[in-house]
Amino acid sequence: MFFNKSLDKNGNKHFINVAALLIHAAKIDENYSNKEAEIIKQTLIKIGAKNEDINEILEKGKKIEEDSNQILDFTKEVKNMNYQKKIEIVENLWRIVYSNNEADVYETSLMRKLAGLLYIDSDVMGNIKTKIRNEYS
Repeated sequence: MFFNKSLDKNGNKHFINVAALLIHAAKIDENYSNKEAEIIKQTLIKIGAKNEDINEILEKGKKIEEDSNQILDFTKEVKNMNYQKKIEIVENLWRIVYSNNEADVYETSLMRKLAGLLYIDSDVMGNIKTKIRNEYS
């Protein structure tokens, strides 16, 4: 696991915030699909969440996402990750965007905003976008 020790009693605080960011990306086009939910689950497991905690993490992440009016709360966890882990999250955010084989204006706007908030160079972001778009074409 690559998160530090400032976790809640179940050890899931960081995962919940990352889940909220992923859920926000999935819901931004107003079409939160099962395919997107599965990408989110697999992403959380890949970054170290325990499989038995996934449903709880997702429920709390949904609640946080619904109650928040800005994405800054969600990006803090990702911003503090090492660069490679940030890239993994961004790749999976693009997978969520392209899970329906297209990116709408709201999704691409969110990803541009996230590039700045996460300190990811626009060329790197463009390369990731192209890589993931090619996976879905």
